Amino acid sequence: MKYFTWSFIVTAICLALAGWWGYDHGGTSGMITALGVAAILAVMEVSLSFDNAVVNASVLKTWDEFWIKLFLGVGIIIAVFGMRLVFPLVIVAVAADLGMTEVWNLALTDPKAFSTHLTNHHAEVAAFGGMFLLLVFLNFMLDDEKETHWLGNIEKKIGALGKVSSIAVMIAIAALLFSMTYVDEAQKMIVLTAGLWGILVYVGVDMLSSMLEKGEAEGGSVGDAVKKGGIGGFLYLEVLDASFSFDGVIGAFAITSDVVIIMLGLAIGAMFVRSMTVFLVRKGTLDEYVYLEHGAHYAIGILAIIMLASMKWHVPELVTGGVGVAFILASLWSSLQYKKKHGAAEA
Repeated sequence: MKYFTWSFIVTAICLALAGWWGYDHGGTSGMITALGVAAILAVMEVSLSFDNAVVNASVLKTWDEFWIKLFLGVGIIIAVFGMRLVFPLVIVAVAADLGMTEVWNLALTDPKAFSTHLTNHHAEVAAFGGMFLLLVFLNFMLDDEKETHWLGNIEKKIGALGKVSSIAVMIAIAALLFSMTYVDEAQKMIVLTAGLWGILVYVGVDMLSSMLEKGEAEGGSVGDAVKKGGIGGFLYLEVLDASFSFDGVIGAFAITSDVVIIMLGLAIGAMFVRSMTVFLVRKGTLDEYVYLEHGAHYAIGILAIIMLASMKWHVPELVTGGVGVAFILASLWSSLQYKKKHGAAEA
């Protein structure tokens, strides 16, 4: 439970603030509604982002203590305030050509108009996030050096394709171009641009990590920091979290248009995701349950497809979160079977 102490503290504070906000705007009934909605949003955020916690842990397990604490400390501030509050405000400010103060006032005084501005630009955000997440999935799958394969020979043969240079980027661009066929004509250029930016950001972060690792090989000290954590890895995890979190923000507006309650509810969920990340790293869970990381990456691949599809069709958040949880549970069950089989063999 010690890994979740701060999550429970933040939960108590956020629920207290949600209750006060609801009571101030609607009396006792408003308080009860605000508390209920905040709790629902927290659960939704955890269900949507559990696979994010697993992938975070798979990266963090090789980092040193300094970078782990930096990501879990500074990272949570960026995740809660940057992605769950500031980023949606920035999108509306740019789209509506308004100042940040005006947008914040709009969010508080006319939340329906604010959510309309936000959802009107869902397609380009989905293209950006979808491309980034798709590359995360593809680079995991198309790894010819990966030794553990959840799907056996099928996954091994797919991984062998990774020997082809830049195949992941080629598949991602093909997926983006295909998704353009069901985007309205007026949106095609902006969606294409957003998707290409998603690809460029992924490649750029990867390039930064490679450059710094090369510095280590030449005797530099920065590359060692990257291997055990570093700027490249930090940026990678932050963009990954951004791709996950905005999907939750859009989904939250389907439940309520109250920006304050959305931020408080998603903040609770974000804290529990961070706590799960710490738990997985400290307990060495990924080493013990060998297919858990596979399940998380398959869930990310499905989420990427869902995000691209959501540019035209509405996909219920229950489906998005349910698919992720299903893959995690399936990989956990397979890991238990693997552990039982190999444990018996060793005995």
